[in-house]
Amino acid sequence: MLTGRGRKVTASIMLPRRLVERYLRTTPADMLEYARIADLGARLTGQIGAQGHYANGLAAFYIATGQDAACVAESAVGSTRMEDRNGDLFMSVTMPNILVGSVGGGTGLPSQRSALALLGLDGPNKAAALAEVTAALCLCGEISIMAAIAGGHFTQAHDKLARGPT
Repeated sequence: MLTGRGRKVTASIMLPRRLVERYLRTTPADMLEYARIADLGARLTGQIGAQGHYANGLAAFYIATGQDAACVAESAVGSTRMEDRNGDLFMSVTMPNILVGSVGGGTGLPSQRSALALLGLDGPNKAAALAEVTAALCLCGEISIMAAIAGGHFTQAHDKLARGPT
């Protein structure tokens, strides 16, 4: 957490209450309560960092852009933070060890090079920007999963779409 060997990146967003309620079908207060409990659970179990699931987004992004998928384990360390800002929700992710590159290795494979080109991040000197995109991706994932859990939709979706009775 303190001296990762990758890039340290933070991504943040201010989510107005009305958008949280309309599109995420929950409230900032419920998301903050979930975050409080999840953070406590992470600390009590000795987890390094406290976040919902950076690894899911990282794995997909790493494979799609030719990164070393084995680096997902150390890149997935970090912390998600939420704060009440006058009824609106501030969220941020801090990821101290994003391991990405824009040249070499799998980045030269045709599909992976195309994915990087689509982002405008293929070629030399683009790794810092690629790390920023990676953190933004993880922030989006955190918003989604934490809203789903706080709003009670996460389990319902799994029951309905994947893990219900057979």
